Amino acid sequence: MSEWLVSALLLVGALLMLIAAIGVVRMPDLATRMHATTKAGTLGAGLMLAAVAVHFAEAGVVARALAGVAFIILTAPVAAHAIGRAGYAVGVPLWSGTVKDELKGCYACHEKTGRRKPRD
Repeated sequence: MSEWLVSALLLVGALLMLIAAIGVVRMPDLATRMHATTKAGTLGAGLMLAAVAVHFAEAGVVARALAGVAFIILTAPVAAHAIGRAGYAVGVPLWSGTVKDELKGCYACHEKTGRRKPRD
């Protein structure tokens, strides 16, 4: 029975990681790419680590898997946020369909008109 659960967790985790990889290729700008990879990648890695914990079923392995999941859940969104802000600050262009720019005027890459300067 546990083999089926482990297989299901690994399969769903791998599919979510595939979705994250497709999101990197298909999404139009940095912000949406970061969103796709953070959400799907975090859940996919968490499910894979859960499969490891179920498969080995030893206290040490389960503790390490849970610590790994907690680390990924805590650090992936923070890292994506930092990368997204850094990209915005250096002038990475937003998607033409972006409706709201809440950071407009917050960084030196903006002119007095509030429009973003093009990258070099």
